[in-house]
Amino acid sequence: MGHTQCISKSADCQAFVAQSGSCRLDELRTEPLVTPVITSDLIPEKPDTTTGLKERRLEPNRADSSEEAQRLQNAMTHLHNSGWYWGSITAAEAKQHLNKALDGSFLVRDSSNPGYLLTLSVKTELGPTHLRIEYSNGHFGFDSVVMARPHLRQFKGAVDLVQYYTLAYRRQATHRELSTDPDTFPTATAENTLQLKLTKPLHKAAPSLQHLCRVVINQHCNDHGDLPLPERLKDFLREYPFVL
Repeated sequence: MGHTQCISKSADCQAFVAQSGSCRLDELRTEPLVTPVITSDLIPEKPDTTTGLKERRLEPNRADSSEEAQRLQNAMTHLHNSGWYWGSITAAEAKQHLNKALDGSFLVRDSSNPGYLLTLSVKTELGPTHLRIEYSNGHFGFDSVVMARPHLRQFKGAVDLVQYYTLAYRRQATHRELSTDPDTFPTATAENTLQLKLTKPLHKAAPSLQHLCRVVINQHCNDHGDLPLPERLKDFLREYPFVL
């Protein structure tokens, strides 16, 4: 399948806030609905020599502040700690891994296009699909057509971005199950478009028991400071404040 891009159906995407460490699974019932879709532009993912080199995206230039450099470093550390960052595998390798997975399974990898930092590869009903993630002005976001760009959220990290859309889909799926109208949430929203369905990260290796416990705690706890744990364990929890 060709390279795809993510387009938000409406500006309602702005309303659903799932910042790291603040959104929990039990809060999904009260947030506004989000219906992101993806659409194919039929352009395979390949190097684009007309764009800037990836190294310029990976490392802040000298004019960037030390604060922004630290934010980027923290974002990449979170991504490495997630367990579903696969590094520099190719689109073909990502497809091979996702072909064995259920629809909605996803992973993040380095983009094959040097003008972009990362790529989200996800298994859809039409097969594995790839969505480029760009890093610009200290924020991460999906690449998209110019007209859709104002409706796409920007995030301080790639894990924040993926978590936002994963939780949005989970809430939407729950809402659909409770709805009496089966046509309220169609899978395909228009010709050549597909709802962005993110359900389960595909881990590169089996996560450690400590990391699995950390994710479960994050799913049910809003404030690590209130936990009856040693400070060093609280620090471990704060190192990855996400629910995926």
